Amino acid sequence: MMADETITAAAETEEEREAREMISFGIIASAGQARSLAFESLKAARAGDFETAERLLSESRSAALEAHHQQTNLLSKEAAGEHTPVDVMLVHAQDHLMTAMLAQELIGELVNLYKVKADREE
Repeated sequence: MMADETITAAAETEEEREAREMISFGIIASAGQARSLAFESLKAARAGDFETAERLLSESRSAALEAHHQQTNLLSKEAAGEHTPVDVMLVHAQDHLMTAMLAQELIGELVNLYKVKADREE
């Protein structure tokens, strides 16, 4: 291997690492937005504003879907034989996504409970 080839290989490795970091950051950002919107939805439901609660929960699902698309892209590459090294940042990103998805599910149920409670109080 010539010196130029070694530099190119190292640069490609750095580019791949940076691309993986950007995917991780994208998942973290989208999942964080999804989680925040879900909790805003809960706050609205607690206040009896169910229209806002449903809208925010829908926005939360859209944000999580963006993170899920990025995750699916990684899985598709892996299935095609293109291995993605797993680092702490990617694990952290996956953790954020799973936490956001769990929050959405639970908050969706809580919004429904607040609706039932409001209906019974009328």
